[in-house]
Amino acid sequence: MVPLKPLAVAKSRLAAAVGASRPGLALAFALDTVAGALACAAVADVVVVTDDPAAGPELARLGARIVPDHPAAGLNAALAHGAREIRAGRPRAAVAAMNADLPALRPPELLRVLETASAFPRAFLADAAGIGTTLLSAAPDVELAPSFGGPSRARHSASGAVEMTLVGVDSIRRDVDTAADLRTALTLGVGRHTARYSAHMQATAYTYDSQTRSGSVLLDDGTPVPFEAPAFDAGGLRLLRPGQRVRIETDGEGPGLRITLVTLQTF
Repeated sequence: MVPLKPLAVAKSRLAAAVGASRPGLALAFALDTVAGALACAAVADVVVVTDDPAAGPELARLGARIVPDHPAAGLNAALAHGAREIRAGRPRAAVAAMNADLPALRPPELLRVLETASAFPRAFLADAAGIGTTLLSAAPDVELAPSFGGPSRARHSASGAVEMTLVGVDSIRRDVDTAADLRTALTLGVGRHTARYSAHMQATAYTYDSQTRSGSVLLDDGTPVPFEAPAFDAGGLRLLRPGQRVRIETDGEGPGLRITLVTLQTF
């Protein structure tokens, strides 16, 4: 079970690093998370609790079941609602809740986590920072009782859930809230949706004219794309040197691609 906020407000802490690309990147994270979970041998199905009108159909196309967030009362209420929906049709189902921002998720690592979790009534996996939680499970006939958000590791432990202290499951611990988290996830190796989306956000400065504040960048496939002064000004830069890695925001596609913002890359 994966909860997903409306994309317009998802991953707000990434806004400073990725700007207007944040909603698209949040969707890419969710798509890779769900795709990885569906590919795991221990997963019977994946339920996504969301009201987002764009994300729902995209995730359904992967094979996820979409459950509307009828409580609309926050993350944990959404998860409790999702668990009830699952067990309404399969009363004896074990359930697990997982973050939607695990773009590096590897199915074999998730398999190890779920196999370990199956030995306990409730179990959880702490995030890479050791503060939050990336996965919480409940055995058949056991209430999930989620308490995600902030220092949830301590809350889940205090609630009686067993902490799984596995090694070698970094892809399940690596949620993405900041630019540093994204860099780490990219180093681990993200799924195809995040890889493709993040590639469209990155380029290398190629030319720059300080008099006109215009120039060009090279996309990672070697394609040169010009930018004008408004795009440079939007990025808040004072100078740009050829060879610097930059983050870009664009409009259009193919021959009509236009750069609307260029700034230094922070992830």
